[in-house]
Amino acid sequence: MSSLNASLATALSGLMADQGAMATTTNNVANVNTPGYSREEAVLVASDPVVLQPLTFGTGVTLQSVESIRDPILESQIQQQNQGQGQFSALTSALQQTQVNFTTSTNDIGTQITNFFDSINQLSTNPSDLSLRQAVLTAAGNLATGFNNIANNLTQQQQNLDLNVVQTVGQINQLSQQIAQLNGQISNLENVGESAGTFIDQRTQAIDQLSSLVDVSEIPSDNSITLTTGNGAPLVVGQQSFQLQAQAIASGLHDVYSQAGADITSQITSGQLGGTLQARDQEIPAIKTQLDTLASGLATAVNTVQTGGFDLHGVAGTNLFNPPPVNGVGAAASLSVAITNPSLIAASSDGSVGSNGNAEAMYALGNQGIVAGQSPTNYYSSIVFNVGTDASNASAEQTASGLVLQQLNDQRSAISGVNLDEEAANMVQFQDAYAASAQVVTTINDMMNAVIQMSTLTG
Repeated sequence: MSSLNASLATALSGLMADQGAMATTTNNVANVNTPGYSREEAVLVASDPVVLQPLTFGTGVTLQSVESIRDPILESQIQQQNQGQGQFSALTSALQQTQVNFTTSTNDIGTQITNFFDSINQLSTNPSDLSLRQAVLTAAGNLATGFNNIANNLTQQQQNLDLNVVQTVGQINQLSQQIAQLNGQISNLENVGESAGTFIDQRTQAIDQLSSLVDVSEIPSDNSITLTTGNGAPLVVGQQSFQLQAQAIASGLHDVYSQAGADITSQITSGQLGGTLQARDQEIPAIKTQLDTLASGLATAVNTVQTGGFDLHGVAGTNLFNPPPVNGVGAAASLSVAITNPSLIAASSDGSVGSNGNAEAMYALGNQGIVAGQSPTNYYSSIVFNVGTDASNASAEQTASGLVLQQLNDQRSAISGVNLDEEAANMVQFQDAYAASAQVVTTINDMMNAVIQMSTLTG
């Protein structure tokens, strides 16, 4: 009788283990489309045997655990690639928006420079014609407006990027808090031997999102993780999160500070925040500096020639453009025409009405190296070329990074994703095993009934 009881217990262990395995498979199928879900696997082990000399009897099967299938190294690679993808995505978007200011049109600076020198060339054919003189002032005004507009657009873009910095810091803080809470939930479960696979999936997904925003380093510890920025500023330590802060500086923009108060702006080099900071603090300021150099060099050279000639009344010329700042900073944004009377244009080189020597000298500036050793048109072309090249390079890097990231995600899906065909096969396997264990239980039950009947008859 004891032997039948032992066999029954063994068969029941099979029923329970296969029922748990079936539940695991069912959960996998239910989460086939859940983002970030890692396939679970039922771990079945043989129960400890019973030794009755000289024989050893098995005692069935135990569902030891339900484990989520993951590749920690692959997940780390994905997080690293997320950082680059976030950086190049933000940088490409910013540079493409910047590039719009330099597309060829009737309003771009290159066209306005050409129109300005063409108007001076026209004036040289008839220096006393007031309509031609007015055309020069109009072209000069359009040129100044072109510089003003682009400089203001770039400043506005910087301010918009600064808003993105503040918003991104807020998103980083929210994700850090979420990860710290998940650390606590995972620790609570694993400390008592329970599976925390669902919470680990959520934490992995949150870290993926965080790594796309900022460069993150991960340090694993017992049932938990520590996250820092690339320069070591803590974001998450166990169940505690550390907040980054966006603080306004003298320029009106915001720098990023760690919770300890250290300015870490220049040390953030990747992720969406890194790409935004690169565009705001490096790319756009460099373009603005080049524009200031162009505006300052052009205005200074024109004023020099203008003040060396004589106006329509034979009076020494005055500045055509208001003098740019001494250091050149802000020259593009502040460029403006200094005179409104067309007769004040100094076209004459000797004071006579019909002289056009000074107008020709001014026209010649268009082909002279008056801006960093280059002609105004060539210098502007180099700006356009550099902006286009930077935007193209960033876009190419984004595409390449995206392809690598897609490949890594495909690899993770192959390892951790749910394959419905595989789950269907597992379902049949566990169903057959459950049915077989159930048949054993039925058989043992019949045998017990037979034994009981025999005992009754013999009694």
